[in-house]
Amino acid sequence: MGFASNSHIVNKYNLFVVFFVALGTLSTAYGLAVIGSTVGQPSFYTYFNLATADEPGYAHTSNMIGALNGVNSAGAILGCLTSAWFADAYGRKRTIQLGCFILVIGGALCSGSISIGMFLAGRVIAGLGAGILAVCVPMYQGEISTAETRGAMMCVTGIMYAFGYSLAGWMGYACFFFPVDSPSATFAWRFPLALQCAPPLIVLAGSRFIPFSPRWLLGQDRREEAFVIVQRLHATPDDPEHNAAKQEFYLMEKQFELDKTLQPRFLEIFRTKANRRRSLVASILMFGDQFLGIFVMTNYGVLIYASLGLSGSTPLLLNACWTTFTIIGNTWTAFYVDNFGRRTFMLIGACGCVTAVTFLCALTASFLGTNNQAGLNGAVFFIWFYIFWWCFFVDATQYVYVSEIWPNHLRSQGTALGLSMFYLASEVTLVAAPPALNAIGWKFYLVLICPSVVYVGLIYFLFPETKGRTLEEIGTLFGDEHVASHWYGISDAEKEEIMQNALKMTKSGRILDDSSFSNASEKGDGEMLEQTARV
Repeated sequence: MGFASNSHIVNKYNLFVVFFVALGTLSTAYGLAVIGSTVGQPSFYTYFNLATADEPGYAHTSNMIGALNGVNSAGAILGCLTSAWFADAYGRKRTIQLGCFILVIGGALCSGSISIGMFLAGRVIAGLGAGILAVCVPMYQGEISTAETRGAMMCVTGIMYAFGYSLAGWMGYACFFFPVDSPSATFAWRFPLALQCAPPLIVLAGSRFIPFSPRWLLGQDRREEAFVIVQRLHATPDDPEHNAAKQEFYLMEKQFELDKTLQPRFLEIFRTKANRRRSLVASILMFGDQFLGIFVMTNYGVLIYASLGLSGSTPLLLNACWTTFTIIGNTWTAFYVDNFGRRTFMLIGACGCVTAVTFLCALTASFLGTNNQAGLNGAVFFIWFYIFWWCFFVDATQYVYVSEIWPNHLRSQGTALGLSMFYLASEVTLVAAPPALNAIGWKFYLVLICPSVVYVGLIYFLFPETKGRTLEEIGTLFGDEHVASHWYGISDAEKEEIMQNALKMTKSGRILDDSSFSNASEKGDGEMLEQTARV
């Protein structure tokens, strides 16, 4: 199965594991987006005694809607910080299981809420689980992928985010038609919230079949287990001797041996010049992407459409349609991000998003509150124009980049930092948007546009391109002095030398120098090497 390029065959088991764990991020995205559908259900307002947009007291309603999203983001920040420690201490697999378990509890509390306080508590807990999964899933996907396919594999997170957005949108649209005078009218918003529990339950049920990250296993000195997993993940029919797996493991272990010589220190991600640059890039990336306005569009698209004169089920229908469109965009990114590069995609996408929001702002300022249907339809068009640039270039790419720029021993902490900044920025955009759109209208879009213009320039000047490089050698781009080996851009002769060294590994996966290999061969360990190829 060709995925990232025509010349590389993706191991089906590897692809299955990547998609399976991404079900966790589907639920993360669904939980973020489902509030956008919930606030379109009349029974939601009735049950919690909240005023609708055309009633007195709507200011309180907008504050509560902002709070429901704000506490979710606060929980997600805590989840990111939890993941930073737990993923190193207990492994990426166990952390994914933890995130799924917490998310199920949070989703259940939300769907069963009998008061707005219980709903808020459920959103905090669901955010905690979502933050854990948002950090750990793309990190895990990158660590089990090859350099040639890593971008595509990690983009599966973006694809599942798109599926989550889409599912939330269509569930909201379908449930809108549930009779509001029914004794079970709350089904219209309870069932979509309960559905959030299904994907993490599936991941929990099947998690015993997914492997531990081989790079984490190396850090635990479980080398033989790590070596067998790498072979299984990257076995292909045209490589029966597992030479590619041996080569990759050789480079991984060389870097691991060098990393072991580094003295771990508190807040290491800020200690060196290279790590400070990574921290800056990760923070700018995720903070900047949030200010491009995606959560405003996904969570409040229904409210924005309603403000532009659309009514009834139409806002929910449009919201469902454009979130479905994001599946196409994120899938396209998965196929081409390894060819064109992460930095290129982010630059193109950010420029397109800024342009779309600028036109949306101008049209809203000119025609909001008028009967000029052409102008209002133009504003709707630029919401769709925005999502094109976001989902084709930015959405999936950001999760690839924020995880892969970190060295193995700092990846969980660094990824957690980036995602924490994403959710921290969402505290501004999500909490402020409902009351701001209600109070100042089109001027709120300026809060998104101005920082985004600066963000485009920062991408251009600060972000290095990482495509085609192994995770271990990306440190070169940031000025690391402890990069043990390189693969990107080296000569064929150097690649052949790496291959020969990789073939000297014993079944334990430990690197042997030339003299040790000669001695091992004389003692019969050559037979062990042959056995290794058949593991």
